[in-house]
Amino acid sequence: MGLIHIELFATLDLVGQAPGGPDEDPVGFPFGGWQAPLLDDVTGAQVGAAYEGTDALLLGRRTYDIFAAYWPHQEGGEDNGIATLFNSVPKYVASRGRPDLSWAGSTQLGPDLAGAVRDIRDRHEHVKVVGSLNLVQTLLREKLFDRLDLWVHPIVLGVGKKVFDGGAVPTNLTLLEPPVAGPMGTVYLRYGLADGTPATGDMSAPDRGVGAD
Repeated sequence: MGLIHIELFATLDLVGQAPGGPDEDPVGFPFGGWQAPLLDDVTGAQVGAAYEGTDALLLGRRTYDIFAAYWPHQEGGEDNGIATLFNSVPKYVASRGRPDLSWAGSTQLGPDLAGAVRDIRDRHEHVKVVGSLNLVQTLLREKLFDRLDLWVHPIVLGVGKKVFDGGAVPTNLTLLEPPVAGPMGTVYLRYGLADGTPATGDMSAPDRGVGAD
């Protein structure tokens, strides 16, 4: 069985909407492209390394449409490595509509999303989910993911779609490697899904020494 990796860029208040450009998701959101001024070589290298070994993409409709309009035309350019990868691997699209599947290797998933994702996980080793907040929230709610790569950027927007909006259930995760901060202040966090649900405790218990003389 393979792994489902979620790759997300977010602000400190965990807004994940439209990081890439002003036209990505413009309705009611004035900060499209918020990530661009915060890019640096460290973050770029982290993103590139995160895609190593990818053998399938799992995308929501909006992200798929953006990618399909861009990546087929980028081979041989500055982003040739990622373009070649994205253009060559299977693309699975979660959509209730009728997306244009002319991007080579694209397949639309059926109405049983959970079943389709489990099938994809069985057929591939490293499936990457990029952006696609609505899809991500479903995967979080159903715990249909294995890794969460989160780049947290040092800005607060106060508006916009958040990573966990409507998609959170009590879940334990484990930090897979130490956080790394880039020169622009972006912090890279890599988590893995862990067993069980969050426990609770009492910080005023005597054995914790809280309030002791």
